[in-house]
Amino acid sequence: MAKVSQRQVIARIAPHDTANNLEVQPPKWEAFKFAQVSGGEITASVEKIYEGGASSPTVLCAPFDIGDITLTAHYDFERDGVLTDDKNYVDKKLAILRTMVGKAYYDITVEVFNCDLKVPGLDRIYSKSLLVGLTEPDGDSSSGAPSTFALTFSVSNVASQINQ
Repeated sequence: MAKVSQRQVIARIAPHDTANNLEVQPPKWEAFKFAQVSGGEITASVEKIYEGGASSPTVLCAPFDIGDITLTAHYDFERDGVLTDDKNYVDKKLAILRTMVGKAYYDITVEVFNCDLKVPGLDRIYSKSLLVGLTEPDGDSSSGAPSTFALTFSVSNVASQINQ
């Protein structure tokens, strides 16, 4: 059985249809693919209670919580910069989003591919995720590593086609 490499997991985002009651709507990212996806861990906190000196505890569990998701992409000035002919360049989208952190909602779809073919049923869908962080393209004059930018979202639910 083939393993799934990290390069086969990508994410796409789209503004949430009904949650954005803003004067300026959040930018659409159409076919843009985020190369790195991190976070989204699901955890529940617990309390262990030792009743009356019992040697084993009673475990009380709180509702689960989903951690923030950070989507990262490599910044390509020829593809994403202001000198492109495309009116939807990333620089413009990031400029618009600077004022929308904490206000804009997006739907996030994390997709799994196998040999560049989408694997049906493995998508994770985080709907109505609030943009809580924006990291501008980074720089380091002594490095040849690619520059990246990132968007961080607070999520409250996750769905997949498998459990529907």
